[in-house]
Amino acid sequence: MSDSLFASGDKAPSSERPRHVGIILDGNGRWASARDLPRSAGHERGADAVRAAVRGCHERRIPTLTLYAFSAANWSRPKHEVETLMRLCAEFAERERAELVERSVKVRVIGDLDELPTATRRATEDLCAATKGGTQMTLALALSYGGRKDVVSAIKQIAIQARAGLLIPEEIDERQIRRHLSTRDMTDPDLIIRTGGERRLSDFLLFECAYAELFFSETLWPDFTEATLDEAMTAYARRQRRFGKTGDQVAAAAAVPA
Repeated sequence: MSDSLFASGDKAPSSERPRHVGIILDGNGRWASARDLPRSAGHERGADAVRAAVRGCHERRIPTLTLYAFSAANWSRPKHEVETLMRLCAEFAERERAELVERSVKVRVIGDLDELPTATRRATEDLCAATKGGTQMTLALALSYGGRKDVVSAIKQIAIQARAGLLIPEEIDERQIRRHLSTRDMTDPDLIIRTGGERRLSDFLLFECAYAELFFSETLWPDFTEATLDEAMTAYARRQRRFGKTGDQVAAAAAVPA
């Protein structure tokens, strides 16, 4: 695979494309084990798949891509594996910065940056600062992130406001919670992709993905390509998103001229 994050050329956007795609990166360890390699080799190879995902979403005009790169629970993994993942995050931030700026991709982080090693945190902060003017796509990196943790943090902030008399219980609703989530200025994900064959969310965007379409792929993350993305996009385009309504209601609304 090319070292360049973006390939030349462009692909026509689909009328059925999602606005926000979230990807759970799973299968690096199993990919390595199947080849009698250390788990770190799977993570190294997985960096190429990150490039494929970012490039693919950029070319397909997906406004927002969120990559579940490192969960809050991943800190319990072996020290060497965590160190490898942190090093790869820093290398990605440093190596891809110039091209992300050129392609007008804005990078942001959801999760607790303060928990990251200093080198990783600084490289990530520098990447976010350098790309803050991006308008073509938002790339959100979920680092030391947990959906439950994010909701608890939001509730704590709301409780502080309530204790200070700035809120009354009757004013606390879904919108109030959203305002205090780390994803507050992002649209909800339309499509969640998980590689590696597992069929669970693993604490990823739990509040936000209430109505997201889920696509589970047997492909291990290091083998993820734009073809895997297209498979998920095709499945998404075939689904009817009802948001609590009946299929007939959705069809009737779609038939009304804009």
